[in-house]
Amino acid sequence: MITPADKASRWMLACLLFTSGMCAHASDAAIAYRFANVRIGGGGFVSGLLYHPSANDLLYARTDVGGAYRWDPSHTQWIPLLDWLSASDNNLYGVDSVAVDPSDANRLYLLTGTYTYPSAGNGAVLTSTDRGAHFTRSDLPFPVGGNEQGRNNGERLAVDPNDGRSLFLGSRTAGLWRSIDHGMHWKQVRDFPAIATSTGTLATHGSRTQPVGIVFVVFDPTSGKPGEGSRTLYAGVSTQDTSLYRSTDGGEHWTAVAGQPVGLRPNHMQRAEDGAYYLTYGDEAGPDRMHDGSVWKYTPANGQWTDITPLLRIAGQPTGYGWNAIALDASHPQVLMTATFAHYTPKDLLFRSTDGGQHWHDVFAHSQFDTDHPVWLKEHTPHWIASIAIDPHDADRAWFVTGYGVWATHDLRQVDHGGTVHWQFLDDGLEEIVAKAIISPATGAHLISAMYDMDGYRHDDLDVAPPQFNAPPRYTDADDVDDAGSKPNVIVRSGWLRTPAGGAVRAAYSTDGGNHWHAFASEPAHMEGSGGGSIAIAADASRVLWFPRDAKHGYLTNDFGQHWQVIDGLEGHVRVVADRVDPHRFYAVDAEQKTIFTSHDGGVHFQPIHGAMGQFASKASHLRLQAAPDAADQFYLSSHDGLVRGSDDGALSTTAGELTSVDAFGFGMPAPQHSQIAIYAAGKRGNEQGIFRSVDGGQHWQRIDDDAHRYGAISMITGDPRVFGRVYFGTSGRGIVYGDPAEP
Repeated sequence: MITPADKASRWMLACLLFTSGMCAHASDAAIAYRFANVRIGGGGFVSGLLYHPSANDLLYARTDVGGAYRWDPSHTQWIPLLDWLSASDNNLYGVDSVAVDPSDANRLYLLTGTYTYPSAGNGAVLTSTDRGAHFTRSDLPFPVGGNEQGRNNGERLAVDPNDGRSLFLGSRTAGLWRSIDHGMHWKQVRDFPAIATSTGTLATHGSRTQPVGIVFVVFDPTSGKPGEGSRTLYAGVSTQDTSLYRSTDGGEHWTAVAGQPVGLRPNHMQRAEDGAYYLTYGDEAGPDRMHDGSVWKYTPANGQWTDITPLLRIAGQPTGYGWNAIALDASHPQVLMTATFAHYTPKDLLFRSTDGGQHWHDVFAHSQFDTDHPVWLKEHTPHWIASIAIDPHDADRAWFVTGYGVWATHDLRQVDHGGTVHWQFLDDGLEEIVAKAIISPATGAHLISAMYDMDGYRHDDLDVAPPQFNAPPRYTDADDVDDAGSKPNVIVRSGWLRTPAGGAVRAAYSTDGGNHWHAFASEPAHMEGSGGGSIAIAADASRVLWFPRDAKHGYLTNDFGQHWQVIDGLEGHVRVVADRVDPHRFYAVDAEQKTIFTSHDGGVHFQPIHGAMGQFASKASHLRLQAAPDAADQFYLSSHDGLVRGSDDGALSTTAGELTSVDAFGFGMPAPQHSQIAIYAAGKRGNEQGIFRSVDGGQHWQRIDDDAHRYGAISMITGDPRVFGRVYFGTSGRGIVYGDPAEP
């Protein structure tokens, strides 16, 4: 194994050779890099699993913000399929459905689009004829919500098993759609009932209502012949009213299925080989919440509906949880699995039946979970079981998803005989977690991160998944993290709690580089906001400034929370930044008001910065501010108009002229034979989107990513102060990625 030190030596040699050559300032030359995920081992919601029914070991996973993956059984890891998406197509990283062609193992379809609000844009269907190695794109005239309510339902996209050219797509906002040319062109099915776009399909998420629409399409393969298409198919609408509809003429006309249950929303529907259909229901679309639900069996031959819910329901009394996933054994039509949903205490439950749902076994009651890898698994229990997959060629092999990754077993049928089912967490390569902030300190760990959902991590080895930050405190999200410029072992972070605990302090500090954490002594009296937010520590670690999310004021402490005072001169949504050299200087940016500020008295008072730097800020969008790591009273300001460096008297000293737009930037170790820090930026050079590096203070830039490794929108980036060339960046769904220059 090559250690970081070995890598650094090789990169140093490569850079010495490079910078001594004629192309040292060839700004248009690209530098070859190798990229890999900083290993965390999962952490995000895998919203769906789908086996190909005939090909061996061909399994796909879809995620709400991290794209789609194909399982590689030879290396026991997941292969990401959408790393080629650029920042401009970041919305397509949300995958709302996945479909395969039963008659062609190489064809794969992805319904992509993360949000349905207007600024997100419309979705697209991505089609592959080589199992996801390459895709063609068909833009849709409506939005797709891969990270919205109902993303745990499905599948919305289905291929006719008798005619691979024909696909149906259940949309969230525009009813039912059909393609007859392998997904290249789509036409709305006009006869589908208007209930698909009614207010009854809306679901609440926070302060916003989101459309859910049609959540699944299922074909009856016995209703047609190969090459002629299927005549009968079903579609389910996420509504508590009449929700299941059937067509018997290939999708032209639709009628409600008689006798169906009402009062709950359908989530999933699967067809067994004996012609029976199994459906799960919840009172809400999920995944945020479900308070009630049921499982039903439908037999079209006699029109009979049977309630087969595994746990007893009392009429008129919500159970407190719903039912979501359903899976069938392809070789045994009476064998099926389902799971509770939002049964948070103590955890969701997994059930298996071998007699068509008449009797059930509680699988988890007879299971053992390997929680050694990654080590943070011990603190988590299965929840959000949105999808279950049974290998069509091996009835002992099964998978289920959860809110933080994927579990799999090789001995599922042990539960049928009173034995023990063993589960492994198989998330290698499926790094879907989203970072909120990253730093690379000058000593200690190479990377410290603040995360959505998982608090944060200290990485001494980038290829080993570490435990989460020690608790207490343990936050739902860590919003921000910062280290002291001249005392990098002193680190602070801010956090947020989904369910605030009495007396919990939502800011923490470490004096040993993030190995151990301690909550601040207190929060400010009458503190506004909900915790989290921006936090910064002085260069000498003497004081901390905290501006909580949703707060109108910021706060200052000289003793890690024993005493607090309100900061003067800052109001609104503000990000605070410490000067990396001068402990008395702090900066702040209000991106909404397009104003930047400075303090010379340790953060007690702030005043606006005017001059050229202030003018740049006042006309810019997407403002980012960082203090220069190599000098006092120097900071960088970026926007979609470029990157500049200046001082807090408003003077502008440097403009990175080649970069026309910057999404994020950061600093790293100077190049050999260079005194200036390396700068890394995600943005545009002219019309070219990419990740760029400068070794001469921003005068010249070279692209370091490539068209196969773009990772969508990059919201944060930094170099390593101890390894020249190494870069870390946070994506919107593919975790944290690090890159090193390729060896010569």
